[in-house]
Amino acid sequence: MATTESEAPQTTSVDDPPAGGEEVVLTVTETAIAKILELRESEDDPADLALRIAVTGIRGPEYTYDLTFEPVAEATETDIVYLQGELSVMVPADSMDSLQGATLDLPGTDGQGGLVLRNPNRPDPLAGIDLDLTGTTAEKVQQLLEQQINPGLAAHGGFAELKGVDGDKVYVLMGGGCQGCAVSAMTLREGIAASITSAIPEITDVIDVTDHDAGENPYYS
Repeated sequence: MATTESEAPQTTSVDDPPAGGEEVVLTVTETAIAKILELRESEDDPADLALRIAVTGIRGPEYTYDLTFEPVAEATETDIVYLQGELSVMVPADSMDSLQGATLDLPGTDGQGGLVLRNPNRPDPLAGIDLDLTGTTAEKVQQLLEQQINPGLAAHGGFAELKGVDGDKVYVLMGGGCQGCAVSAMTLREGIAASITSAIPEITDVIDVTDHDAGENPYYS
């Protein structure tokens, strides 16, 4: 049940850490704040609304998110509420770890609409999955790519391809929408590489052989 206005968590300035020692979870850039405040003006009672940012699930090697305007007075006792400029930001407790250190910004490409959430955190795409990988090391890697990793990358128009195995090292190339993507190297390092080494213990190093400068149509700006 939502708290009453008097019971809602106190909104505090970014310059002053919230009471109880909570940190600013996610940073919103000045240009994004201006855009969000502009959008908020079309809502009823805009001054009473916070931007609520929550992690809703996992798609391939990345999180999915939900951004909505919610009354500050309806924040629960476990929500974190703080100010970024004139914008109140609300983050549910169960999204804090996944959003720690993230930045909400405008796209870097002129003419591109929407917002960009740059998140250094990556989920474990294999969490809760019971894999049965068989065969040689190369066959196990190929099965993992086909069954668990590439279905998620396909949502971005991309794919990961095994290029070779050398002892305890595997060489992976990212193609399609992932080639030239500004975050694809991080996706491979933080998501795909972690999944491979976790699911196939004999692999200790995953080497990215993608020419990231050659992509012509990256999914992310």
